[in-house]
Amino acid sequence: MITKRIIPCLDVRNGRTVKGICFDELRDAGDPVELGLHYAQQGADELVFLDITATQQQRATQHALVQRVAQHLDIPFTVGGGIRSVQDVAELLRAGADKVSVNSAALYRPDLIDELAREFGSQCVVVAIDAAVHNGQWCVYAAGGMQKTPRELYEWSREVQERGAGEILFTSIAHDGTKSGFAVEALARLAREVHLPVIASGGGGAPQHFLDVFATGQADAALAASVFHFQEISIPALKQFLHTHSIPVRYEREL
Repeated sequence: MITKRIIPCLDVRNGRTVKGICFDELRDAGDPVELGLHYAQQGADELVFLDITATQQQRATQHALVQRVAQHLDIPFTVGGGIRSVQDVAELLRAGADKVSVNSAALYRPDLIDELAREFGSQCVVVAIDAAVHNGQWCVYAAGGMQKTPRELYEWSREVQERGAGEILFTSIAHDGTKSGFAVEALARLAREVHLPVIASGGGGAPQHFLDVFATGQADAALAASVFHFQEISIPALKQFLHTHSIPVRYEREL
């Protein structure tokens, strides 16, 4: 049986891990190198590093910092932020990334997904989709949730699948940082619409929320930040909780 994954996320700005609510009100959460090592030791299944201002500032991801984080990891490492080309991805893979996450650049130029899948394989390509409900429809946003696009969540998800993406990282902007639970209904529909693994993001605040996102939302992985950064939930305790509720997780390392 394929296990469900727990993935801490490092949102990085100016070399520090930060976390906010609904993509706003950011507060410092610590050093990304120290946090990455801590999560690897705690039994996280993967780690995601997002340079959250790279796109807005029209610059590349901070390769030196990515390399420093990667040196301490023995788990899959996904890096995103400011990726616009095959060359950008090649440099991040050399710095220690295992996968890359593309978002705004893929919305502006969808052929980028095809190019990355051909060059590096679908398993390397995660397409991040930030969305919010507008007039009853799930609309996709670019530029860190600041720019509404004409894209609709499920239509865009089907297209990125056809173009060769290996995974989808779906964040509900309205749930982000609220700790009120994931957007399980939207996730359940997404699981029906595409056959790609779906990583759920936005709203994880209690162990029950993670149980709901796997059991009801049918997510393949759950990504969270503040509940881990500020030690409100420990990864070993969360995995034990999920295991006792019959959710398949990799938990032997923590017991």
